[in-house]
Amino acid sequence: MSTPMTADQFVKALVAEGLNVKEYKDWRNHNRNHKGAWGPVHGVVIHHTAGTNSLDLCYDGTSELPGPLCQTYLHKNGTAYMVGNGRANHAGTFAQNAVTAAVNESPTHPRPDASEPVDGNVQFYGIEIENLGNGKDPFPDVQYQAAVLWAAAICRFHGWTANSVIGHGEGTRRKVDPAFDMNEFRRNVAAQLGQSPKPEPKPEPPATRPDVPAFPGTYYFRPGAKNQFVTQLGRQLVKKGYGRYYKVGPGPQWTAVDRAAVRAFQEAQGWSGAGADGYPGPQTWKRLFS
Repeated sequence: MSTPMTADQFVKALVAEGLNVKEYKDWRNHNRNHKGAWGPVHGVVIHHTAGTNSLDLCYDGTSELPGPLCQTYLHKNGTAYMVGNGRANHAGTFAQNAVTAAVNESPTHPRPDASEPVDGNVQFYGIEIENLGNGKDPFPDVQYQAAVLWAAAICRFHGWTANSVIGHGEGTRRKVDPAFDMNEFRRNVAAQLGQSPKPEPKPEPPATRPDVPAFPGTYYFRPGAKNQFVTQLGRQLVKKGYGRYYKVGPGPQWTAVDRAAVRAFQEAQGWSGAGADGYPGPQTWKRLFS
């Protein structure tokens, strides 16, 4: 358990992790603390908005559920908007077994019990990621990477591992968000923290696995990175017809050449702007190896 970050500490931690942070309206004084305690905290919860253009909704909330609805709203372009500082209406009630798993930083996160005696708003930070949540609306790589950085920044500040990060659907049976795999997300957060990702407790048999290799995490494709995954990426880009960008062939060092080839591939998918920034994420990786 930890004392919640102050507003200044929160912004500093996010910026230090590499996020583009915007302070929205009177977020530093915007909270639900008058309704009950805020903290001690021991984890973060990942949500999707299930809507579009949800910044004001996350700040204001509704008449039935007043805002803030999270501490941070994450735009499609990866910008992290601070909308609340303190208790927020994001988690609701949680199952005790889900909370216990987060508190103990368990590598396994069980299906939440039907009984929900814990007020998750007291004990967890929350982020709302702009996404329809229908399985068709993509999470641009820049947005997904920003979510990883956001979770890692909080974990780093408090000295937590990636196993302190849970999805809303892992805390309660009432919800299913976010619309991506939380085990993979935790592995990406662990990589960002410099931890050795723990293996899945019950991996699928090889025969049932897809041909697409698992995305290793954004950590491996940042400036200065040197690893086998950069080489693997480069070789696949060559196979897909982007060998013209490599004068001496793909190698383990991430360079501007790799980024240019990735950007060209992303643009060929019809992506633009933040969706074609040249840095691979889960969506790019999946398309590239399909």
